[in-house]
Amino acid sequence: MRDLAQDLLNWYDVHARDMPWRVPPADRKTGVLPDPYAVWLSEVMLQQTTVAAVRGYHAKFIVLWPTVADLAAAEDADVMAAWAGLGYYARARNLLKCARAVVADHGGSFPQTNDALLSLPGIGPYTAAAVSSIAFDQPSVVVDGNVERVMARLHDVHDPLPASKPMLTLLAAGLTPQTRPGDYAQAVMDLGATICSPRNPTCAICPLRARCAAFAAGTAADLPKKTPKKKVPTRYGIAYVVRRSDGAWLLETRPDSGLLGGMLGFTTTDWSDSPNPAPPVDTEWQTLNTIAKHTFTHFHLELTIQTATTDNVPTRGHFVAQGDFDPTALPTAMRKVYAQIKATLRHD
Repeated sequence: MRDLAQDLLNWYDVHARDMPWRVPPADRKTGVLPDPYAVWLSEVMLQQTTVAAVRGYHAKFIVLWPTVADLAAAEDADVMAAWAGLGYYARARNLLKCARAVVADHGGSFPQTNDALLSLPGIGPYTAAAVSSIAFDQPSVVVDGNVERVMARLHDVHDPLPASKPMLTLLAAGLTPQTRPGDYAQAVMDLGATICSPRNPTCAICPLRARCAAFAAGTAADLPKKTPKKKVPTRYGIAYVVRRSDGAWLLETRPDSGLLGGMLGFTTTDWSDSPNPAPPVDTEWQTLNTIAKHTFTHFHLELTIQTATTDNVPTRGHFVAQGDFDPTALPTAMRKVYAQIKATLRHD
């Protein structure tokens, strides 16, 4: 096992991906340590999201809030707006809670151990392991989708995920070295992302090929097996897009709990099989001949769009002046509604 870990570290020393939050292995060997804040921020952003999507957001956050103390002092609305488009908005709310806990309870410095990190709001087992390993070189067992795939192939595990996750975690623990555990954790994830990929793994150049049971058995491309997902249902709703005569837009901040919690957007009905109409202002409405579609983790959403121009006082939401309205601060589902509105205006 030590030889296998060393083989992977040797490969990583040459092929490590360039990440803005990462300290290259050559620099780390000279004693350069990563910024725990940057590592934590990247790990939260990377949950359910690709590296390509995260790079720009991470850079933006570091410019706006260079330290965890800066982030802790930020206005909630500003952070939610900067997060808009990255999805899974509970992460942004937990980001603020965690930053404020680090400042209030830990003097602005992230704790180094896995258990201490787990005590922070919004940090689960994966994030705690990743931060303690990558930022502080603790021998924590880091297991994401890439690691699960590498372990399943390395040991030729045919039990399907997610039921096999505990077994794959144990296998990953058996390979985690005491020396350079942070680099090792990143090496396994890099291997899964670049060589041991979900489809068409390039086994010919894999540094672990000689020790890979699935390669020997010819089953690598079939692993890991997964339990078939249930069919994703479709929910429906109505989005109300209201303009005032001076060009202002009617928006509302959604409740903190639930989907798009704390985010700014157009007023809508409930999202269900048969949504109940809930117009935010008493006026005449025009229904657009178009649907805004968006997919969340557990369901598809189709929003019918109704528009109106009125100076009547709304019962929900608040008007935002045209000059202050920033569509990029809207979550993706609401941006799609806005895109349909702009397309209709161009067509008209």
